[in-house]
Amino acid sequence: MKLRHALAFTILPIIVMLAILQGGALLTRSYMEEASLQASSALRLAVAALAGHLSRYEPLPALIADHEIIEELLRTPTEPALRQAANEYLKGINQLLESSDIYVLTPDGNTIAASNYDVPGTFIGQNFHYRPYFQSAIVGQQARFYALGTTSLKRGYYFSAPVEESGKILGVIVFKVDIDSIENSWRGGEYKIFVADPEGIIFMTGSPEWLYTGILPLDAPRLARTQASRRYAEAELRPLPVSEAVYHGQQLMQIAEGGTRREYLRLSHYIPEADWTVNVLLDTASVRTQARTTLVAVLLFICLAALAAAILWQRRARVVERLRLQEEARNTLEKRVEERTADLARVNEQIELEIAERRLTEQELRKTQADLIQAGKLAGLGQMSAALSHEFNQPLAAAKTYADSAALLIDRGRVPEAQDNVRRISALIDRMASISRHLRNFARKPNEKLGPVPLPEVIADTMEIVAPRLKAADARLMVDLEEEGLVVQAGPVRLQQVLVNIVSNAADAVEGLGNREITLSARRTAGRIAIEVGDRGPGVPAAIAERIFDPFFTTKGVGRGLGLGLSISYNIIKDFGGNLSVSDRPGGGAVFRVVLDSAAEVQEAAE
Repeated sequence: MKLRHALAFTILPIIVMLAILQGGALLTRSYMEEASLQASSALRLAVAALAGHLSRYEPLPALIADHEIIEELLRTPTEPALRQAANEYLKGINQLLESSDIYVLTPDGNTIAASNYDVPGTFIGQNFHYRPYFQSAIVGQQARFYALGTTSLKRGYYFSAPVEESGKILGVIVFKVDIDSIENSWRGGEYKIFVADPEGIIFMTGSPEWLYTGILPLDAPRLARTQASRRYAEAELRPLPVSEAVYHGQQLMQIAEGGTRREYLRLSHYIPEADWTVNVLLDTASVRTQARTTLVAVLLFICLAALAAAILWQRRARVVERLRLQEEARNTLEKRVEERTADLARVNEQIELEIAERRLTEQELRKTQADLIQAGKLAGLGQMSAALSHEFNQPLAAAKTYADSAALLIDRGRVPEAQDNVRRISALIDRMASISRHLRNFARKPNEKLGPVPLPEVIADTMEIVAPRLKAADARLMVDLEEEGLVVQAGPVRLQQVLVNIVSNAADAVEGLGNREITLSARRTAGRIAIEVGDRGPGVPAAIAERIFDPFFTTKGVGRGLGLGLSISYNIIKDFGGNLSVSDRPGGGAVFRVVLDSAAEVQEAAE
């Protein structure tokens, strides 16, 4: 028996040492895998945030390249008026979109217009032919490129697109986006996030001390390729002292900083569209400490189990030991339940914050849409200002004449005739008040819900507003309602804005032509009501029919429109649950067709 006990006490330490070594390796591997899953989630969020921020701006260069001012400037780049108009246009778009810079390049790479034309360090006069985004766009391709600005010395992401006309490339439009806001969100967190270019140079990071360092050897070919594009201007490039290893399938990176070497778990994601690699680093010190702590806890548990086994050898202590172990197990379970409850509470709080942020974003989007509609109405009133001034001046001049005449008639004792003049002056004042009331209602921001709207009343108010514009264009509006009592499901002020926009566009189309008649008709069709506005103008070519409702697209000359009227009208009709379309009119001209639900049909469906 003594020999057996001695052998057991000799083998037991060896078994314990092997268990410690093997258990420590297994725990470290397990915690490494768990940390990798958490870092993978952080990496996906970082990639999604970065890609989402940049994708908002990707289609914008091509849209701006189609603008008439940009094309005219590249056809005649030395025209001062066109340069000034293009500069103002680019500055306005840049402020609206909150981008960094927008500028236009000629085929030789010279900058002839820029949103920063009126500030020190403007891009105008600079040549960027060496930039890859210019070299790709000048051959007809849209391009993306990250770089440190050689003029502004500010980092940014560049989008470029060719400006084409009839298959010929006139120049290049470039859109620069600031990415400092994304980088700031990476600072101070649990993870270290950085983005490296194809040469391994870090150009975005939440750790400023790593900026412009290379995680790959900065040999001569890498430096030559970087210098050829002047991606980082005159910034000093230096190597980052790193070494890499693989631990059970996990990528580890050691970085020497502050006189010490720190080990990180590294996860990477390559973005092919931008040719970037997004990296997330997690300090493994906490992982290894957690593994050691767990190992110590396991060893303590083993020791306690051994002690319990020894106590079990004593019959009188069996019941007491069993109860103690049960109490420990119950306490452990309660602690785990509390921890899990706390985790669920944190998750619920995060979800509530995200919901609140989404609601706030939706409110801001609706406010922006309402402001854009209001801007379109005010722009229309601004275009009609000259005609409205004439419309007010005529009654004022007539009232002046009647007043002077009435004074003379009273002096001569011809009171009945003077009273007739006073009645005429009152009628003129009523006319001007009616015009003013319609304009005030039209300019006011609508705060209305959808409901029944009598179509004849809206058309009458519309005719009051567009009358000066029709008079200025020497055009005549013919109204043809199929029946009385047509009522649509809409908002009266916004529907009036749509009709004002369409009729005003028709007046622009027929101005100066032989046939200046405009027709406005309404009829029932398949349980809905169709409103059509037709003219005998040049019509809508098939090439632009699909783009006529796009924002900022206009066929009018410089200074005669923002290209927002039809886009706003289209969205208003969509909000009403209707449809707005355009087609050619038989015999020449165009027909804009608005289809809305009949209020009577909506009421019957609700009942």
